[in-house]
Amino acid sequence: MTQAADRELGRRRLRFELRELLLVAAGGVPGALLRWQAAVQLGPWLGGSAGADLLVNVLGSFLLGFLAGPIPHRTSLLLWLGIGFCGCLTTFSSWMLDVVHLIEAQQPWQGLVLVLATLSLGLGASLLGLLSSRMVFRTRRDG
Repeated sequence: MTQAADRELGRRRLRFELRELLLVAAGGVPGALLRWQAAVQLGPWLGGSAGADLLVNVLGSFLLGFLAGPIPHRTSLLLWLGIGFCGCLTTFSSWMLDVVHLIEAQQPWQGLVLVLATLSLGLGASLLGLLSSRMVFRTRRDG
């Protein structure tokens, strides 16, 4: 390969990487803002930050499950909604902090219930999202 061809390949790769970066950022900003507002607006109605974290984690699990299905040309969607939006919407560290706070508040059983509920609901939501995606895109392909 010539030096000119190497430079052209490098420019194409850089343009593609910038496009990917912009897709992730475009999803990340609304995901982070929605997660923050879920805690602020819904937290008081859902028993505090633990309830809001549970809700956003389950919703994000459903969406990621849906994106894992047979969606045609899904690379951009995975970057935008999967990595960007869901990556900022869902939260592992806040979830763990909620569990630690429950343990510190002498409520270890509630911490355990939060862990089990989040894991089981998240897995169920992911499966439901995947099955939904398969149903939607199988129907479109066959119809």
